[in-house]
Amino acid sequence: MTYRLYYWPGIQGRGEFIRLALEDAGARYDDVLRHSDEFSLPKSAAIFALPYLVAGKTVISQTANILQYLGPRLRLAPMNEPGRLRVHQLQLTIADWLVEAHDTHHPIGSGLYYEQQKREARRRAADFLAVRLPKYLDYFEGVLQRASGRYLLGRACSYADLSLFQMVAGLRYAFPVTFGRLEKRFPRISAVHDRAAARPRLAAYLASPRRIAFNRQGIFRHYPELDSPGKKSKKT
Repeated sequence: MTYRLYYWPGIQGRGEFIRLALEDAGARYDDVLRHSDEFSLPKSAAIFALPYLVAGKTVISQTANILQYLGPRLRLAPMNEPGRLRVHQLQLTIADWLVEAHDTHHPIGSGLYYEQQKREARRRAADFLAVRLPKYLDYFEGVLQRASGRYLLGRACSYADLSLFQMVAGLRYAFPVTFGRLEKRFPRISAVHDRAAARPRLAAYLASPRRIAFNRQGIFRHYPELDSPGKKSKKT
């Protein structure tokens, strides 16, 4: 089967979590909007927003839901129900974490420019970096410690591990100073990032043009004034 992924072509965004799973598994897929103007939702699909995946006659939306579908098929999730629920639970927590990372630069509204909410963004970023981010990192570090293995569920890599890789990569880009200091306290999370990046198919993808670079249009954005939100910016 050739999967058809629909997501915005110029950003990593939520679609990147799906791309990572497809690439790591060596699955055949068409990243439709990267090279086509085609954009029409199936009439029978009740879809709110991108990304969505077409697999034969099946149409699935929402990142965590898509990954739950793909996981067993790509051998990136356990075949038993308790294991599938466990990895889905982890992915949903990552989805919450991702929203909070996004809201550091758009705390008021996604329809407004960053420049229209800079003051609020500084306050939101300060709370995220000081309070919320350490809580998420503590949680996932604890999951890895209890798993007593190389990945979140133990010895086998799951799509949640690939998503954790993406969170670390994005936070390194968005907050190189603050996260750079904080990350040292969570060696197990850093190790999962490094193991994922070294997986042969994923390493090839990350080095290829298929991997869209982080930029100021995506979920993870680097604004120096938000990396040190307690300090006054020299720019107005």
